Amino acid sequence: MSAASPNSLFGMGNPLLDISAIVDKDFLDKYSLKPNDQILAEDKHKAMFDDLVKKFTVEYHAGGATQNSIKIAQWMIQEPHKVGTFFGCIGKDKFGEILKQKTAEAHVDGHYYEQDEEPTGTCAACITGDNRSLVANLAAANCYKKEKHLDLEENWKLVEKAKVYYIAGFFLTVSLESILKVAKHASENNKLFCMNLSAPFISQFFKDNLMQVIPYVDVLFGNETEADAFSKAQDFETKDIKEIAKKTQALPKVNTKRQRVVVLTQGKHDTIMAVGDKLESFPVLEIDPKDIVDTNGAGDAFVGGFLSELVQEKPLEQCVKAAHYAANVIIRRAGCSFPEKPDFN
Repeated sequence: MSAASPNSLFGMGNPLLDISAIVDKDFLDKYSLKPNDQILAEDKHKAMFDDLVKKFTVEYHAGGATQNSIKIAQWMIQEPHKVGTFFGCIGKDKFGEILKQKTAEAHVDGHYYEQDEEPTGTCAACITGDNRSLVANLAAANCYKKEKHLDLEENWKLVEKAKVYYIAGFFLTVSLESILKVAKHASENNKLFCMNLSAPFISQFFKDNLMQVIPYVDVLFGNETEADAFSKAQDFETKDIKEIAKKTQALPKVNTKRQRVVVLTQGKHDTIMAVGDKLESFPVLEIDPKDIVDTNGAGDAFVGGFLSELVQEKPLEQCVKAAHYAANVIIRRAGCSFPEKPDFN
């Protein structure tokens, strides 16, 4: 089994500064937010970010789904540093500096396209009980340009160095051409390309972009609500998560040397994994509800744990085990933060 080497895990996505706070139902109603959802900020949400900071005690964390997952994978691996590479776009501002600093502290090799037309993106995490409503204002994250960053020789060399690639579905709204360039490289070189359904709105409103990438996806992640939205968009005509996993696994695939793996989480219920015609369920680690501090980073942590073992060529069962461990650690803490060292073996 190979140990992880520097830059062997590549991620690309929306680097966002998370602004999280415990809010009340009135706040959710004021901005017509569902308690458990992920949406892109519209005009009616623009004032919300300031409102959140004024009314509640907020915490700032370096975030963005893909960046979180790469960071968690690096934390799980520990040594060597910079196993994880991350590309994304930020602004030339204070939040951008914080993001860069946090990425460096997490020992991830961050390479950002920095521009000054838009400020660094933010994501408001409005927490009520076990629920979290995420509102992302992509701003700079939306300005990632393939020809300005990914195509540059020194950056593309880092892409070529990787063995495992991970891009959250959220990036489909930003740069489809960047995703396809990386996905095709992975497929042509029999490397692993992983993706996440990320949010119901991706399957609903960015279905065409998603379906251009799905044929290149070796490992697809999602949760039960995202799986349901994907099933509806695909006319699978089922709400059964096992059926959805099977049907998704069987969608057309470019690199036939590898069978697609579909991994669907369901909160405290079993994680479902479909590979070929095999379907497995894995119980999650038990946790006392009063120990749950913030479920916001759980999905990102799950992926990070999974990738940490995948990049070391461990069996899929071991990847799921690491995924469950990482998610279990993260939900006990605020933001997508973690203790100094993992206790996983």
